[in-house]
Amino acid sequence: MKLYVALITLSLIWGTSFYFIKILVEDLGPWGIVFVRCSLGALTLLLIIFVKRKQFFVKNIPWLSLLIVGLFNALIPWGLIGISETKISSSLASIVNATTPIWTSVIGVIFFSVTLRMKQWSGVVIGFIGILILIDLNLTQLFNEDLIGMGTMIAATLCYGFSSQFTKKHLQGISVMIISLITLVVGAIGSSVLMFISNSSIDLTLITTTENLIAMVGLGVFGSGLAYLLFYYMIQEGSAEFATFVTYLVPITAMIWGWLLLDEHIPTHAIFGLILILVGVYFSTKKTAIQTHTPSHTTNNKKQRSFI
Repeated sequence: MKLYVALITLSLIWGTSFYFIKILVEDLGPWGIVFVRCSLGALTLLLIIFVKRKQFFVKNIPWLSLLIVGLFNALIPWGLIGISETKISSSLASIVNATTPIWTSVIGVIFFSVTLRMKQWSGVVIGFIGILILIDLNLTQLFNEDLIGMGTMIAATLCYGFSSQFTKKHLQGISVMIISLITLVVGAIGSSVLMFISNSSIDLTLITTTENLIAMVGLGVFGSGLAYLLFYYMIQEGSAEFATFVTYLVPITAMIWGWLLLDEHIPTHAIFGLILILVGVYFSTKKTAIQTHTPSHTTNNKKQRSFI
Protein backbone atom coordinates (compact mmCIF):
# COMPACT_ATOMS: atom_id res chain seq x y z
CA MET A 1 0.00 0.00 0.00
CA LYS A 2 2.87 2.41 0.79
CA LEU A 3 4.21 1.98 -2.73
CA TYR A 4 0.90 2.97 -4.30
CA VAL A 5 0.54 5.97 -1.97
CA ALA A 6 4.04 7.07 -3.00
CA LEU A 7 3.15 6.54 -6.66
CA ILE A 8 0.01 8.69 -6.49
CA THR A 9 1.70 11.39 -4.40
CA LEU A 10 4.61 11.63 -6.83
CA SER A 11 2.26 11.83 -9.80
CA LEU A 12 0.43 14.72 -8.14
CA ILE A 13 3.73 16.55 -7.61
CA TRP A 14 5.09 15.90 -11.08
CA GLY A 15 1.75 16.72 -12.68
CA THR A 16 2.71 20.39 -12.44
CA SER A 17 6.36 20.05 -13.46
CA PHE A 18 6.01 20.47 -17.22
CA TYR A 19 3.83 23.53 -16.69
CA PHE A 20 6.44 25.08 -14.36
CA ILE A 21 9.24 24.31 -16.85
CA LYS A 22 7.29 26.04 -19.60
CA ILE A 23 6.95 29.14 -17.39
CA LEU A 24 10.66 29.29 -16.54
CA VAL A 25 12.41 28.18 -19.72
CA GLU A 26 12.25 31.55 -21.47
CA ASP A 27 13.78 33.47 -18.54
CA LEU A 28 16.19 30.84 -17.19
CA GLY A 29 17.03 28.75 -20.23
CA PRO A 30 17.29 24.91 -20.15
CA TRP A 31 20.45 24.70 -18.02
CA GLY A 32 19.31 27.53 -15.77
CA ILE A 33 16.19 25.52 -14.96
CA VAL A 34 18.31 22.47 -14.14
CA PHE A 35 20.54 24.55 -11.87
CA VAL A 36 17.62 26.15 -10.00
CA ARG A 37 15.61 22.98 -9.50
CA CYS A 38 18.66 20.91 -8.46
CA SER A 39 19.95 23.59 -6.10
CA LEU A 40 16.59 24.17 -4.42
CA GLY A 41 15.98 20.42 -4.24
CA ALA A 42 19.38 19.78 -2.65
CA LEU A 43 18.87 22.61 -0.14
CA THR A 44 15.49 21.11 0.79
CA LEU A 45 17.07 17.74 1.50
CA LEU A 46 19.90 19.32 3.49
CA LEU A 47 17.30 21.13 5.60
CA ILE A 48 15.53 17.83 6.26
CA ILE A 49 18.84 16.24 7.24
CA PHE A 50 19.59 19.14 9.60
CA VAL A 51 16.15 19.02 11.23
CA LYS A 52 16.31 15.25 11.70
CA ARG A 53 19.94 15.41 12.86
CA LYS A 54 20.70 12.59 10.46
CA GLN A 55 24.32 11.46 10.16
CA PHE A 56 25.73 9.62 7.18
CA PHE A 57 28.77 7.41 6.94
CA VAL A 58 30.54 8.17 3.67
CA LYS A 59 33.11 5.37 3.84
CA ASN A 60 31.36 2.83 1.61
CA ILE A 61 29.34 5.14 -0.61
CA PRO A 62 29.59 4.10 -4.32
CA TRP A 63 30.48 7.53 -5.67
CA LEU A 64 30.91 6.47 -9.30
CA SER A 65 27.48 4.84 -9.41
CA LEU A 66 25.92 7.91 -7.79
CA LEU A 67 27.66 10.15 -10.33
CA ILE A 68 26.22 8.09 -13.19
CA VAL A 69 22.72 8.29 -11.69
CA GLY A 70 23.09 12.04 -11.18
CA LEU A 71 24.04 12.49 -14.82
CA PHE A 72 21.31 10.30 -16.29
CA ASN A 73 18.47 11.01 -13.87
CA ALA A 74 18.89 14.76 -13.40
CA LEU A 75 21.50 16.74 -15.35
CA ILE A 76 21.07 15.30 -18.85
CA PRO A 77 17.31 14.52 -18.98
CA TRP A 78 16.26 17.76 -17.25
CA GLY A 79 18.40 19.77 -19.65
CA LEU A 80 16.92 17.87 -22.60
CA ILE A 81 13.38 18.49 -21.33
CA GLY A 82 14.14 22.20 -21.06
CA ILE A 83 15.42 22.23 -24.64
CA SER A 84 12.39 20.23 -25.73
CA GLU A 85 9.93 22.70 -24.22
CA THR A 86 11.45 25.53 -26.25
CA LYS A 87 10.19 23.64 -29.30
CA ILE A 88 7.01 21.78 -28.30
CA SER A 89 4.12 22.32 -25.87
CA SER A 90 4.31 21.25 -22.22
CA SER A 91 1.31 18.94 -22.69
CA LEU A 92 2.95 17.11 -25.60
CA ALA A 93 6.21 16.88 -23.63
CA SER A 94 4.33 15.18 -20.76
CA ILE A 95 2.74 12.79 -23.24
CA VAL A 96 6.09 11.76 -24.75
CA ASN A 97 7.44 11.45 -21.20
CA ALA A 98 4.73 8.85 -20.57
CA THR A 99 6.65 6.42 -22.81
CA THR A 100 9.28 6.11 -20.04
CA PRO A 101 7.90 2.82 -18.61
CA ILE A 102 8.18 1.21 -22.05
CA TRP A 103 11.81 2.26 -22.47
CA THR A 104 12.55 1.24 -18.87
CA SER A 105 11.22 -2.26 -19.52
CA VAL A 106 13.06 -2.62 -22.84
CA ILE A 107 16.35 -1.33 -21.40
CA GLY A 108 15.96 -3.62 -18.38
CA VAL A 109 15.48 -6.69 -20.55
CA ILE A 110 18.32 -5.86 -22.98
CA PHE A 111 21.00 -4.46 -20.65
CA PHE A 112 20.14 -5.45 -17.06
CA SER A 113 18.92 -9.06 -17.36
CA VAL A 114 15.45 -8.10 -16.13
CA THR A 115 12.75 -10.70 -16.77
CA LEU A 116 9.21 -9.47 -17.31
CA ARG A 117 6.25 -11.82 -17.49
CA MET A 118 3.57 -11.54 -20.13
CA LYS A 119 1.19 -9.98 -17.60
CA GLN A 120 3.68 -7.18 -16.94
CA TRP A 121 4.26 -6.53 -20.65
CA SER A 122 0.50 -6.45 -21.21
CA GLY A 123 0.19 -3.91 -18.40
CA VAL A 124 2.76 -1.66 -20.07
CA VAL A 125 0.89 -1.84 -23.38
CA ILE A 126 -2.54 -1.31 -21.79
CA GLY A 127 -1.22 1.70 -19.88
CA PHE A 128 0.20 3.25 -23.03
CA ILE A 129 -3.06 2.71 -24.92
CA GLY A 130 -4.78 4.41 -22.00
CA ILE A 131 -2.48 7.42 -22.47
CA LEU A 132 -3.46 7.67 -26.14
CA ILE A 133 -7.16 7.51 -25.27
CA LEU A 134 -6.72 9.92 -22.36
CA ILE A 135 -5.41 12.69 -24.58
CA ASP A 136 -7.51 11.76 -27.62
CA LEU A 137 -4.27 11.88 -29.55
CA ASN A 138 -4.20 12.31 -33.29
CA LEU A 139 -1.02 10.40 -34.17
CA THR A 140 -0.32 12.72 -37.08
CA GLN A 141 0.24 15.44 -34.49
CA LEU A 142 3.46 13.73 -33.45
CA PHE A 143 4.86 13.91 -36.97
CA ASN A 144 3.85 17.54 -37.38
CA GLU A 145 5.72 18.68 -34.28
CA ASP A 146 9.29 19.95 -34.17
CA LEU A 147 11.67 16.99 -34.58
CA ILE A 148 14.29 18.50 -32.28
CA GLY A 149 11.70 18.98 -29.55
CA MET A 150 10.41 15.43 -29.97
CA GLY A 151 13.89 13.94 -30.23
CA THR A 152 15.26 15.61 -27.10
CA MET A 153 12.17 14.55 -25.15
CA ILE A 154 12.53 10.94 -26.24
CA ALA A 155 16.23 11.06 -25.35
CA ALA A 156 15.26 12.25 -21.86
CA THR A 157 12.94 9.26 -21.40
CA LEU A 158 15.76 6.91 -22.44
CA CYS A 159 17.96 8.51 -19.77
CA TYR A 160 15.23 7.94 -17.17
CA GLY A 161 14.85 4.32 -18.20
CA PHE A 162 18.57 3.62 -17.98
CA SER A 163 19.10 5.42 -14.67
CA SER A 164 16.12 3.70 -13.03
CA GLN A 165 17.41 0.24 -13.94
CA PHE A 166 20.98 1.22 -12.98
CA THR A 167 19.79 2.46 -9.58
CA LYS A 168 17.88 -0.76 -8.90
CA LYS A 169 20.92 -2.88 -9.75
CA HIS A 170 23.80 -0.90 -8.24
CA LEU A 171 22.39 1.19 -5.38
CA GLN A 172 20.34 -1.29 -3.37
CA GLY A 173 20.84 -0.72 0.35
CA ILE A 174 22.05 2.86 -0.10
CA SER A 175 19.99 5.43 1.77
CA VAL A 176 17.31 7.05 -0.38
CA MET A 177 18.32 10.40 1.09
CA ILE A 178 21.94 9.95 -0.05
CA ILE A 179 20.91 8.91 -3.57
CA SER A 180 18.51 11.86 -3.89
CA LEU A 181 20.96 14.40 -2.47
CA ILE A 182 23.96 13.32 -4.57
CA THR A 183 21.78 13.17 -7.70
CA LEU A 184 20.72 16.78 -7.20
CA VAL A 185 24.22 17.98 -6.29
CA VAL A 186 25.61 16.41 -9.48
CA GLY A 187 22.83 18.12 -11.44
CA ALA A 188 23.53 21.50 -9.82
CA ILE A 189 27.29 21.37 -10.39
CA GLY A 190 26.99 20.01 -13.92
CA SER A 191 24.39 22.57 -14.99
CA SER A 192 26.47 25.46 -13.59
CA VAL A 193 29.41 24.25 -15.69
CA LEU A 194 27.22 23.99 -18.79
CA MET A 195 25.82 27.48 -18.15
CA PHE A 196 29.38 28.81 -18.04
CA ILE A 197 30.41 26.95 -21.21
CA SER A 198 27.31 28.13 -23.10
CA ASN A 199 27.85 31.68 -21.81
CA SER A 200 24.35 31.83 -20.33
CA SER A 201 23.34 33.28 -16.99
CA ILE A 202 20.28 33.81 -14.81
CA ASP A 203 18.87 37.34 -14.81
CA LEU A 204 17.74 37.91 -11.22
CA THR A 205 15.42 40.73 -12.26
CA LEU A 206 13.43 38.30 -14.41
CA ILE A 207 13.03 35.46 -11.91
CA THR A 208 11.75 37.52 -8.99
CA THR A 209 8.23 37.76 -10.37
CA THR A 210 5.56 36.00 -8.33
CA GLU A 211 4.84 33.51 -11.12
CA ASN A 212 8.49 32.55 -11.52
CA LEU A 213 9.07 32.24 -7.77
CA ILE A 214 6.07 29.92 -7.39
CA ALA A 215 7.30 27.86 -10.35
CA MET A 216 10.82 27.58 -8.90
CA VAL A 217 9.58 26.48 -5.48
CA GLY A 218 7.17 24.00 -7.05
CA LEU A 219 9.82 22.61 -9.38
CA GLY A 220 12.77 22.68 -6.98
CA VAL A 221 11.45 22.02 -3.48
CA PHE A 222 8.56 19.71 -4.34
CA GLY A 223 9.27 18.49 -7.88
CA SER A 224 12.94 17.70 -7.22
CA GLY A 225 13.82 17.47 -3.52
CA LEU A 226 10.77 15.77 -2.03
CA ALA A 227 9.83 14.00 -5.26
CA TYR A 228 13.16 12.20 -5.54
CA LEU A 229 12.80 10.77 -2.06
CA LEU A 230 9.57 9.15 -3.24
CA PHE A 231 11.02 8.09 -6.60
CA TYR A 232 14.10 6.31 -5.27
CA TYR A 233 12.04 4.78 -2.48
CA MET A 234 9.77 3.18 -5.11
CA ILE A 235 12.77 1.89 -7.08
CA GLN A 236 14.31 0.24 -4.03
CA GLU A 237 11.14 -1.13 -2.47
CA GLY A 238 9.46 -1.93 -5.77
CA SER A 239 11.22 -1.90 -9.12
CA ALA A 240 12.45 0.45 -11.81
CA GLU A 241 9.37 -0.41 -13.88
CA PHE A 242 7.06 0.41 -10.98
CA ALA A 243 8.71 3.75 -10.26
CA THR A 244 8.64 4.94 -13.87
CA PHE A 245 4.95 4.08 -14.15
CA VAL A 246 4.42 7.44 -12.46
CA THR A 247 4.88 8.99 -15.92
CA TYR A 248 1.65 7.26 -17.03
CA LEU A 249 -0.18 9.06 -14.24
CA VAL A 250 1.37 12.50 -14.76
CA PRO A 251 -0.93 13.48 -17.68
CA ILE A 252 -3.88 12.47 -15.50
CA THR A 253 -2.79 14.54 -12.51
CA ALA A 254 -2.00 17.46 -14.82
CA MET A 255 -5.58 17.22 -16.06
CA ILE A 256 -6.89 17.04 -12.49
CA TRP A 257 -4.90 20.15 -11.51
CA GLY A 258 -6.38 21.93 -14.51
CA TRP A 259 -9.87 20.94 -13.38
CA LEU A 260 -9.28 22.02 -9.77
CA LEU A 261 -7.30 25.21 -10.35
CA LEU A 262 -8.40 26.39 -13.78
CA ASP A 263 -11.92 24.93 -13.95
CA GLU A 264 -11.00 22.99 -17.09
CA HIS A 265 -13.42 20.35 -18.39
CA ILE A 266 -12.43 16.67 -18.22
CA PRO A 267 -13.80 14.94 -21.35
CA THR A 268 -15.44 11.51 -21.33
CA HIS A 269 -12.62 9.84 -23.28
CA ALA A 270 -10.22 10.89 -20.51
CA ILE A 271 -12.20 8.83 -18.00
CA PHE A 272 -11.88 5.71 -20.17
CA GLY A 273 -8.18 6.44 -20.60
CA LEU A 274 -7.78 6.74 -16.84
CA ILE A 275 -9.43 3.36 -16.29
CA LEU A 276 -7.10 1.70 -18.80
CA ILE A 277 -4.04 3.31 -17.24
CA LEU A 278 -5.01 2.09 -13.77
CA VAL A 279 -5.59 -1.41 -15.16
CA GLY A 280 -2.16 -1.25 -16.80
CA VAL A 281 -0.53 -0.17 -13.55
CA TYR A 282 -2.27 -3.01 -11.72
CA PHE A 283 -1.12 -5.72 -14.14
CA SER A 284 2.41 -4.40 -14.43
CA THR A 285 3.06 -3.86 -10.73
CA LYS A 286 0.99 -6.41 -8.82
CA LYS A 287 3.82 -8.95 -8.67
CA THR A 288 6.32 -6.28 -7.62
CA ALA A 289 4.09 -4.87 -4.91
CA ILE A 290 3.48 -8.31 -3.40
CA GLN A 291 7.17 -9.21 -3.48
CA THR A 292 8.13 -6.12 -1.54
CA HIS A 293 6.08 -7.33 1.41
CA THR A 294 7.59 -10.78 1.60
CA PRO A 295 9.65 -11.60 4.71
CA SER A 296 12.82 -12.11 2.66
CA HIS A 297 14.08 -8.64 3.59
CA THR A 298 15.97 -8.50 6.82
CA THR A 299 15.39 -5.87 9.46
CA ASN A 300 18.69 -4.24 8.63
CA ASN A 301 17.81 -3.95 4.95
CA LYS A 302 14.48 -2.33 5.80
CA LYS A 303 16.26 0.25 7.89
CA GLN A 304 18.72 0.92 5.10
CA ARG A 305 15.91 1.44 2.58
CA SER A 306 13.90 3.94 4.54
CA PHE A 307 13.45 7.45 3.14
CA ILE A 308 16.48 8.70 5.03
